[in-house]
Amino acid sequence: MIEARHLRVLRAVATTGSFSAAGRELGCTQPAVSQQMKALETSVGTPLLVRSGREMRLTQAGEALVRHASGILAGLTAAEEEVAAIAGLRAGRVRLVSFPSGSSTLVPTALAALRAAHPGTRVSLEEAEPPRSVELLREGDCDLALAFRYEGAAVAEDWDDLVVRPLLMDRLVALVPERHRLARAESVAIGELAQEPWIAGCPRCRGQLVEVCEGAGFTPRIDFATDDYPAVVGLVGAGLGVAVLPQLAVESVRPRGVRTVRLEPAVRREIVALTLPDLAQVPAVAATLEQLTRATGRGQAVERGHTGERGQAVERGQAGERGQAVERGQAGERG
Repeated sequence: MIEARHLRVLRAVATTGSFSAAGRELGCTQPAVSQQMKALETSVGTPLLVRSGREMRLTQAGEALVRHASGILAGLTAAEEEVAAIAGLRAGRVRLVSFPSGSSTLVPTALAALRAAHPGTRVSLEEAEPPRSVELLREGDCDLALAFRYEGAAVAEDWDDLVVRPLLMDRLVALVPERHRLARAESVAIGELAQEPWIAGCPRCRGQLVEVCEGAGFTPRIDFATDDYPAVVGLVGAGLGVAVLPQLAVESVRPRGVRTVRLEPAVRREIVALTLPDLAQVPAVAATLEQLTRATGRGQAVERGHTGERGQAVERGQAGERGQAVERGQAGERG
């Protein structure tokens, strides 16, 4: 019989490449890892690892078991949490992964409200940009991922296996030095910045910038690139170039020495919360989803950076349906 603790050990060994590294990750000794691996191999009746000197690799059976381990462990976590809630244990744990500007704007409000409503629920937070955050969710290393996708992107996101909760539409704005010729403009077409030096953000945002600029007929001259939003704002404020950032990112810093100007036509990214269908049924995860939704504007997908526009919070996943809160991954259920 395969035990969950053995699967966790196998996954750690496959990820780290050694018994000693897996022991450090799991908080146990190398002999304990070795014993559990032997017990698992005895249970399945076939070798899962091939050891050659200092190297270690998975057998075909080991690779197959690792592929299934994340889904099995996620299902077990969902079962344990739900049973605990039914039994009256007012506790829960949520592992949340968010991109930086979401961590500094949406997450604090949501988690403060969650703690007030459910003080027994513990939430851990790590930062990762999509697509890495989505990979962590699928690998079973988090329960909930705050992510984003750009409207009209050349490559569509493949989230068909996930529950997708839209939170808000985040509009991109141009950042220019406060003495720039366009600093007082109400709006600007990105083509008007074609001859400017550029400061680019994170790799994904950088790719989107190039795509939008090329769509306007030019390739941006990127002089500086940094993942740090305050650094982007500081470089613009020093007169070293211009930038385009999501409004949410601008809200997360104090933009000194710069002016924000609305881009026309609008360029937006959709901020979403993602989880697995099984995990969406866990009370602590569902409560965190609800608080994230409320943090963005009382359950509506609010468009940041463009006052007065609102979009209904429609949970995508069933082609042809609009205006209904449909969570992808839960066929036949409506919210």
